[in-house]
Amino acid sequence: MQFLLIAYDGEDEGALERRMRVRDQHLALGDELVAQGRMLYGSAILDDEGRMVGSMLVLDFPSRAELDEWLQDEPYYRGKVWDKITIKPTRVGPSFTGLHR
Repeated sequence: MQFLLIAYDGEDEGALERRMRVRDQHLALGDELVAQGRMLYGSAILDDEGRMVGSMLVLDFPSRAELDEWLQDEPYYRGKVWDKITIKPTRVGPSFTGLHR
């Protein structure tokens, strides 16, 4: 089952520093998820000045429960980078099937 995750970082003064502290871990986990076929696409969300303020991921997990289990290990979640998280079921259109491979 595919899911769209949209997460916005905290807006406090330390938010960007928290993001940068665990960013390499977040990217390494993303690479693992891509290799496993679990992450189809990901992107940083930018503000008007081009600063990273959130993330967008398209994920493929057998169930929402398994996605929630993965989320507990996600560095941006564990590191309190993401403040507001929305997860919705989604379906990648046929034009994009295989884009991530």
